Amino acid sequence: MNTAPPICPAPHSNARKPTFTLPPEATDSHAHVFGARETYGYAADRQYTPPPVFLKDYLAMHDAVGFARGVVVQSGVHGTNNSVIVDAIAQSSGRLRGIALLREDVTDAELDALNTAGVRGFRANLVAKIGVQFEAAKKLAAKVARLGWHAQFLMDIENFPDFDHLAAEFPSVMMIDHMGRPDPAKGVNAPGFQALIRALKTGRVWSKLSAPYRTSRAPIPYDDLNPFAQALVAAAPDQLVFGTDWPHVMMEGEMPNTGTLVEQLAAWVPDEATRRKILVDNPARLYGF
Repeated sequence: MNTAPPICPAPHSNARKPTFTLPPEATDSHAHVFGARETYGYAADRQYTPPPVFLKDYLAMHDAVGFARGVVVQSGVHGTNNSVIVDAIAQSSGRLRGIALLREDVTDAELDALNTAGVRGFRANLVAKIGVQFEAAKKLAAKVARLGWHAQFLMDIENFPDFDHLAAEFPSVMMIDHMGRPDPAKGVNAPGFQALIRALKTGRVWSKLSAPYRTSRAPIPYDDLNPFAQALVAAAPDQLVFGTDWPHVMMEGEMPNTGTLVEQLAAWVPDEATRRKILVDNPARLYGF
């Protein structure tokens, strides 16, 4: 019997400021926005039904925490109907850029329209295996290279112990979500995570310092992911951005306050100049703010 996708709990509506002040033009480089079902529709194969939070709620969180800019990543909820993120970007007064979900047969005209709208890459979910997978993403990456886009991957990096070799042959810049979803039980010397570090050092691969709760085995603030974030910062600070992963869909356990997640940057990136690079300079370079 078919069951409806679960409805995710809403994020905290009172996101708090972190104990340190974010620099001007600080960027939240990974979040999701949703649109009304009656306007944008929901994909039949979605993993979840989103909470009733929309663009205004996302921007209110930014104002509360101290973000000036953001990158909205198209979710599987709306499938490849990227009008959700296109409309969000258009309504944001220049504050947002986007990452799309693409069909394998997307046309050049569609790509041009997305690029004009403020989209700067596309995502492939290799964890849930929804949408394009690695080989299809490789073909799409070659197709979007003329636009200067990158391919963004949600993957478990330990499934790719030779990731640096795969990245070397990939036709576009790559972005790896959520630090590669590292396994805290395997540690920072695990083969896949070390391959990610080697790939970052080439300058053709990026990673997001984001969503420690996806693989953490510790309570908030997920300190068992600190060594992984710190290792990435030590190895390749020019290739990192930070994201809140708001509104923290499909959470298991206690819902974290977004301000608490941002505050982890104090432990991950204690140097203020490096923190500014990750929050301001790197995303400006990658997303074209």
